[in-house]
Amino acid sequence: MMESPAAPVRAALDRTLRLSRYVARVDGARPALLEEIEARGARAWSREEMRAALEGDGEALGARLRRLRERVMVTLAHRDLNGLAPLDEVFATMTALAEESIGAAALEAHRRSAASHGEPANGARLIVAALGKLGGGELNVSSDVDLVFLYPAEGETTGERPLAHSAFFAAVGRALIALLSDVTQDGQAFRVDMRLRPFGDSGPLATSLASLEDYFIAHARPWERYAWLKARVVAGPAEGVRERVDPFVYRRYLDYGMLDAMRELHARIYEAAIRKRKTDDIKVGAGGIREVEFAAQLFQMVRGGRDAILRTTSTRAALAAIGERGLVEPERVAALNEAYAFLRRLEHRLQYYDDQQTQALPRSEEHRALIAEAMDCTGWEALVAALDAHRAKVQAAFNALFEAPPEHARAASLAAWLFDPQASADPEGLAGDLAEAGIADAQPVARRLVEFTRSRRYRALSAGIRARAEQLLPLVVAALAREGGREATAARLLDLLEAIGGREAYYALLLEQPQVLARAARLAAQSAWAARLLARHPILLDELTRTAASFTATDWSAERASLGAECAELQGDVERLLDHLRHYKQRQMLRFTIADLEGELPVMALSDELTALADTILDVVLAEAVKSVGMTLTPALSQGKGSPVTGFCIVAYGKLGAKELGYGSDLDVIFLHDETAMAAPEKLARAAQRVNTWLTSFTAAGVLYETDLRLRPDGAAGLLVSSLASFAEYQRTRAWTWEHQALTRARACAGDRTLGERFERLRGEILAVPREPAKLYADIVAMRGKMRAEQKSAQDLKHVEGGVIDLEFCVQALVLAYASRFAELAENKGNHTLLNRAAERGLVETGVAAAAADAYLAMRRRIHQAALNDEETVRLAEGELAAEREAVRRLWRAIFG
Repeated sequence: MMESPAAPVRAALDRTLRLSRYVARVDGARPALLEEIEARGARAWSREEMRAALEGDGEALGARLRRLRERVMVTLAHRDLNGLAPLDEVFATMTALAEESIGAAALEAHRRSAASHGEPANGARLIVAALGKLGGGELNVSSDVDLVFLYPAEGETTGERPLAHSAFFAAVGRALIALLSDVTQDGQAFRVDMRLRPFGDSGPLATSLASLEDYFIAHARPWERYAWLKARVVAGPAEGVRERVDPFVYRRYLDYGMLDAMRELHARIYEAAIRKRKTDDIKVGAGGIREVEFAAQLFQMVRGGRDAILRTTSTRAALAAIGERGLVEPERVAALNEAYAFLRRLEHRLQYYDDQQTQALPRSEEHRALIAEAMDCTGWEALVAALDAHRAKVQAAFNALFEAPPEHARAASLAAWLFDPQASADPEGLAGDLAEAGIADAQPVARRLVEFTRSRRYRALSAGIRARAEQLLPLVVAALAREGGREATAARLLDLLEAIGGREAYYALLLEQPQVLARAARLAAQSAWAARLLARHPILLDELTRTAASFTATDWSAERASLGAECAELQGDVERLLDHLRHYKQRQMLRFTIADLEGELPVMALSDELTALADTILDVVLAEAVKSVGMTLTPALSQGKGSPVTGFCIVAYGKLGAKELGYGSDLDVIFLHDETAMAAPEKLARAAQRVNTWLTSFTAAGVLYETDLRLRPDGAAGLLVSSLASFAEYQRTRAWTWEHQALTRARACAGDRTLGERFERLRGEILAVPREPAKLYADIVAMRGKMRAEQKSAQDLKHVEGGVIDLEFCVQALVLAYASRFAELAENKGNHTLLNRAAERGLVETGVAAAAADAYLAMRRRIHQAALNDEETVRLAEGELAAEREAVRRLWRAIFG
């Protein structure tokens, strides 16, 4: 005989009844409810089913709310306790139940109040914002709901007994609370906690959006930012809420000053737990749920104003974003996620037991055994062991983030020398201590430290900042010692501190995050360029908080989509757009520099990344410029298909075109448009001009890129934007040989991809035109001679005989002379590859080509090292790169005679 489909459900119900006194109590009072679960096959409740269950007569809504809560809770308890409901389902079901209940109660409460006093002006409705677990979409099974009642604006209702909006929406709020939380013969739907509203219990029950904004500005306490981080509208119109909450919660700067406030808040919560004997509480006790939430919210509050991915109300989503951004080691993020899931599952089982809002571990043996069984553990001891392991990992992660850094042994002695008014009279004493601390250049470093602490700018700092500086400078000395203790490194670090000036948040960052100071010192010791980048833009210190990990090639398609979306959100605010682009570039540049200095990014790969970064920024800037002059964009970007610009593109020349960008390279670009497109010429010119202006303008965040537009047809005298047809005509009939040389390193880099492909075909055609070698070589040699005559420095690696330009001219000569016969030479593949291809075709002896190709790589590395040390030109020492230069001379003779 076949088993009934309901039989497995009935067997599982026995386990549910054993593990939950609450479900057993409901079964005793209303056995039909468990029969309903059997009939449904223990299927989960959907949001649509909940909504349908609440429909009907408004006067009976309270009873329907309570009956629905009971049906959903018993079903969910059964599914969860029998392994049928993953944690995601538990969160989603409880959140949906609360949202649907609040929404239905809000509508009914409004109906009742409007029946007595008329409708509010302009169709206004109560806005219900959820905070806490409901705001995060992670509501637990026996939780109350933290709500705040808001309304759009002041006004008056239209009925015979009109009320001011403040009174009307307070009445709606009171009715809503009663519908949810009054205890009746059917029980209670949800307990409502209103203490997080402005001014707490002493504040009005409902607050206008304008008053909320005023409260945030003038009265809110620091811990309220932590509470409002989880705010989310769950009923009523959401317009205007996020615009007021986000600026309060998230600062536009990196808010490391919030660390002290959060540490103090945690200490108060933990002390309260001790007083109330809740140290065994899995929510507020050590290593509990609250500490996981704090660990996530730390990064959200410090960095969320500058990183939209961190602006989420969900703890688990925040942890995922923290891991994605590399702010915490992957192993620690995984441990926090696992601990959070374990703690929340345990919390639910504690609450299923008797439908009580509790996170306290049981004391009786019987209760402990049931909870252990519910957690699928072999016994209470096994459960405690697993719990302790998770809590230990949470505590370790939490302490690493929140504990103040330890004092260093020599800090007191160094501080005495630095901040004693008499220290400047005895720099020898300070130098002696510095030498003992491991500073190699003790005397000059002592002099610089004394000058720094006696400077007018330092004395002008506030007392609070000077107190932080007194804590920080001994740590700077320790970091300096670890990096060799050289004067140049000390000077660069002190330049950074001087650039920070009165911005206390950065002092807090360096004190709270010792690894940031250590990495800054390492960068300063290895690269003057990187140190200057940090000093010019101290906001980049935040990038050093990210965990050190091996460099991985950037997904530039994803970066393009992300940067484009972020810029689109700025809605034409040019000032913010320019700063956002500059900060984006600086973050990426610092990421590359760190990988470069740590040996994870070879020179050629670095150039590829720098080039792709420039391409990405150019594409976004072009799209925003086109939009700003009223030209139409396509939806391509939102579909992940590239640039949204049509009929307009940017062509790169020089180092950008050849994908050989260095840290300080400028961009050689021209603008082309599709002659068949209908865009007005004046709009094209305005868009191109804006691209150039936005790239080169100096803002508080610096310059994006320097540009050179002189390679367009007719040079500086030519049109800023050329049609592809006119560009083709110019190249075929009027271009000089040197312009064809430049074309060998050109490529379409931004804008309309189809137009870019047309340019690439045209470029190939121009380069493949047969040329008379003697005239071609004579033109190139003459141009090189003219350049050399104008060059002032005889030892500049770029211009010296046998240097970079000589090699580039050799390659360009080979391309222009032989691309008509060998199409692969027209491909823009870089000098090294093209030399090897020329050798394969027998155009140059293999040994000559290989030696020159290797010489080119050596010169690239030398130029790169100079850039890291802020050298604008590479002046060769006597005999430096002599063999490489001779290899290039041999190549020159082989080609030009």
